[in-house]
Amino acid sequence: MIVTKRDRAAVIENRQRAVRLARRPLEMFLRRVQDELGLQEAGVTICLVSDAEIARMNETFRKKKGPTDVLSFPAVARRRPPRLRRIADKLKAGEYLGDIAISPATARRYARQNGRKLSSELRVLILHGVLHLLGYDHETDRGEMDRVERKLRKRFGLA
Repeated sequence: MIVTKRDRAAVIENRQRAVRLARRPLEMFLRRVQDELGLQEAGVTICLVSDAEIARMNETFRKKKGPTDVLSFPAVARRRPPRLRRIADKLKAGEYLGDIAISPATARRYARQNGRKLSSELRVLILHGVLHLLGYDHETDRGEMDRVERKLRKRFGLA
């Protein structure tokens, strides 16, 4: 198999065994998000990890106990996130955005609580994580990330 620059830009690695899932549809969704946001050349790595591993990361990096569904680790600290229409203009060609960790086990619990399918929940988390990599922060931005995320969820057909 020949690995193209495009193939290297979006990587999803499954490091957990608790939840069986198909990686290919998630990779296709990530590429769709990249295309929609003008991030075709931007690099993103997503690791699907166990509850124990994400709990360790949550404690180490956020000082919060227990597992969470998604954590994002931007490669570049941004003062302000770029506007949706200008994202591609604000990034350097081939820029590496960062890493996202997702716990499918926690995602499955949240999906059940919210009446969603796991596949939809994982797509929501991918989108959420990418927005964090771009500098959005729902804890500090007075609803900006929530507005952008709702708009994009609608565009992608996610509840």
